[in-house]
Amino acid sequence: MKNVLRAVLVFAFLTGGSVLGREVAVRDAVGLRDALRRVRPGDTIKLASGDYGAGVWISKISGTKDKPVVIAGADERKPPLFSGGAEAIHLSDCNYLVLRNIKVSGCSGNGVNADDGGSFDTPSKGMVFENITIENVGPRGNRDALKLSGLDDFLVTGCTLSGWGGSAIDMVGCHEGVIEKCKFIGRKGYSQSSGIQAKGGSENVIIRRNFFKNAGTRAVNIGGSTGLKYFRPKLRDYEAKGVIVEGNHFVGGMAPVAYVTSTDCIVRRNTIVHPDKWVMRILQEQPTDKFQPCQKGVFEENLIVFDRRVRTFVNVGRNTLPKSFIFRRNAWFCSDGARRPSLPARETQGVYQVDPKLENAETPEIKMKSKDPRLRNVGAHGMASERKGALSLGKLVTPNYIVTVKHMCQKEGCVACDNILYHGVSRKTGKAITLKGSTMHQRGSYGAPSRHLGYRFRSGGTSYTVHNGGLLQVRCADSGKMLVEEKGAWD
Repeated sequence: MKNVLRAVLVFAFLTGGSVLGREVAVRDAVGLRDALRRVRPGDTIKLASGDYGAGVWISKISGTKDKPVVIAGADERKPPLFSGGAEAIHLSDCNYLVLRNIKVSGCSGNGVNADDGGSFDTPSKGMVFENITIENVGPRGNRDALKLSGLDDFLVTGCTLSGWGGSAIDMVGCHEGVIEKCKFIGRKGYSQSSGIQAKGGSENVIIRRNFFKNAGTRAVNIGGSTGLKYFRPKLRDYEAKGVIVEGNHFVGGMAPVAYVTSTDCIVRRNTIVHPDKWVMRILQEQPTDKFQPCQKGVFEENLIVFDRRVRTFVNVGRNTLPKSFIFRRNAWFCSDGARRPSLPARETQGVYQVDPKLENAETPEIKMKSKDPRLRNVGAHGMASERKGALSLGKLVTPNYIVTVKHMCQKEGCVACDNILYHGVSRKTGKAITLKGSTMHQRGSYGAPSRHLGYRFRSGGTSYTVHNGGLLQVRCADSGKMLVEEKGAWD
């Protein structure tokens, strides 16, 4: 059985304790620069505790997929400090490099900046940012804690970001990446436009299991407004596509999520507690003569606890297609009344006014005490419930068939799973078939699963494919001849 965090496990192998090359001990900034001039694939540069200043430029240093270069604090309890200056660390045109166990503080520009060196056709690949603390950046304007431009197959994990001017993590033209298990804490005196932003043609990025508290005007900005010359690898007709936001915990903030000139993005199984103004936004910040209108977002199985501060649930901007959005199986609880949400498109199977009985609701240690079965598979805790038994992923209704798909994997957070159940019933004859299959994903260069595409099954010489978009295909596995091809709708 494949683990849900297979992407992370692959990366974890790269960032693990085994030494694939030399280990170089460094005690100060001069020693770090000297080590960087001599580094080879597989080497680990270990940084002793102390102040390394700012302005560290790391250019064209590359490990390999099997032998990454690792730059890491030797003692994660006393990480080396990079402080002051306009920018602490700039990584330019590097590949398969791991930055781990460091602290960045007090930069007037960006904290850590990683880019493709301006070579848009050759993105920086295999970058890992692990257990990094970045604080007090800016404090105002377009000053990002972690700025990523032109990165593919990257991982940001276990980082803490607090106090920034623009975005805590700003992605421009980034693809096939994962941001997980991080904390985003807003601070007074910092403008904090967004917590995480994915724009400039960013695609197939997964944002999961993070904690956001007062993390800006838009805690997660799916899309944005990018200058046309900065799109990577080339200009697209969307700012973001295929972004998945799942299993996160949002507290406060003007709006937890905004879809902005984006398409085909999913926000699922998040817990949202007391937003300050809106639950979500649908906006268009690029002209529609060059870009698609913001469209085809999915907002499903989220747990939303709100109060009188939310007067408009979904802020809809001009030149968008709000009716193309899907709202389904969300649980809404008004903590100071009994209001129901007003949404721009009809919600299916919504749950209203079931008290989740949250404890420590505004901390990472949140717990849901309610045992109501209607709340079992919604919110961030719903990600964990997947391991406890079958999870119904939905019912697809086509003109001639009704197909129910269930997730049977027992591992927590399982994304890539080879234990998916298919139960199909003919609407004409009533005949049924039950099959076992697996999920389908796009995969990055590591081979790790990224964007979820659907499900596939096989019975003898016949293959069955259920696509996320509602397309059911049945064909002869040997010849490829199509036997059934019907478009339906998920109930």
